[in-house]
Amino acid sequence: MTNTFNIITLGCKVNQYESEAVEELFIKKGYEKVSANADIYVINTCTVTNMSDRKSRQMISRARRDNPNAVVAVMGCYSQVKPEEVASIEGVDIVLGSRNKENVVEHCEDILQNKEAIDKIIAPSESKTFEELQISNQTEMTRAYLKIQDGCNMYCSYCLIPYARGNIVSRDIESIVEESKRLANNNFKEIVLTGIHVSSYGKDIDDELSLIDVIEAVAEVEGIERIRLSSMEPRHISLEFLERMKATKKACDHFHLSLQSGSDDILKAMNRKYDTVIYKQKVEEIRQVFPNAGITTDIIVGFPGETEKNHKQTMEYAEEIKFSKMHLFKYSPREGTRAAKMSNQIDGRTKKNRLHDLEKIEEANRKEFLNKQIGKTLSVLIESKSDLEGYSGGHSTNYLKVNVKENIAANTIIDVNIINIIDDELVGEIVEKDS
Repeated sequence: MTNTFNIITLGCKVNQYESEAVEELFIKKGYEKVSANADIYVINTCTVTNMSDRKSRQMISRARRDNPNAVVAVMGCYSQVKPEEVASIEGVDIVLGSRNKENVVEHCEDILQNKEAIDKIIAPSESKTFEELQISNQTEMTRAYLKIQDGCNMYCSYCLIPYARGNIVSRDIESIVEESKRLANNNFKEIVLTGIHVSSYGKDIDDELSLIDVIEAVAEVEGIERIRLSSMEPRHISLEFLERMKATKKACDHFHLSLQSGSDDILKAMNRKYDTVIYKQKVEEIRQVFPNAGITTDIIVGFPGETEKNHKQTMEYAEEIKFSKMHLFKYSPREGTRAAKMSNQIDGRTKKNRLHDLEKIEEANRKEFLNKQIGKTLSVLIESKSDLEGYSGGHSTNYLKVNVKENIAANTIIDVNIINIIDDELVGEIVEKDS
């Protein structure tokens, strides 16, 4: 009888990538993936906020309830930072970390045979090389995530991720290109280059090596037609970088530049390595090279010591930059970070009110950006049938949802003339290409 498994994933795109790679490891060993009553559960955890920790614990408990006799393996950032806490949860058999996932199948098989709990936490700082977890196929059939690096050296005062993931380790370009070829052979047309801090790619290998070298190398792979980037560090944006990106003719004009605050005082307290002047300069450079770029961001409200003046500075800055989308978060104290020890913590009601203020700005900015698309022709990768009846939907290069009233096969790239907006999504007509 075939053994079964299920993987529950929380958190970022890196976790999603790693979970899909682990799924392939199980399938190669002859396991069958099921949605319930599995013999083995792997919980890939997140620890970016207190809510992430709580959800991770809930998923562990849910797996145990689903099958009390199952082997439960917990990996990821939460188990890396708090291994003893995870190990103490009833029913947990295996505690892995953020860097030693490649042997998870073998660990689970050991438990199936002798039922002795395993703790295989390895300090991220002890791992100096990139852990090769390869993917040839993915759940999403049009867009593939490709992990190019791990770790972060920034140590922002509010963030646990460097402690969970360790310092930067970069993947060899040859390995990245080989995985790109496998994905192209499986008909993926868009690749998202992802990692914990992709902007720092190559700095642990060679000072002359950088993210743009990866972009250019992947762009040479036949069959890959679009290259998208995950979150970028503003300081690493330059006109040369942008011009080389554009020259590939495959780089998407969507940039996620984490801002976190529009107040220089708060940015300094956060240990961010830029100020609002530098950030604005980078946005202007992006728009100089990619005039219709979608620029998205993250903002944290209620950071310790954030005054009403600081909050208003963030609001005004967000209105000035006019992001196409803002991901908004209330500050969550993380044990072990400098920010958690700061005395001037902000109360929950104030955080909620400040979040609401920015939500209104986010909505206005987004509507303005959507309206600017009317009359433009956008390149769209069709992903599936749309929620709009009779329409097919996908994403433009600048990462907007676009719908066309046609039945178009998924994984088709088309040019669309934008004519309308329905429910915060663009609607357009196919532009027939000259034969």
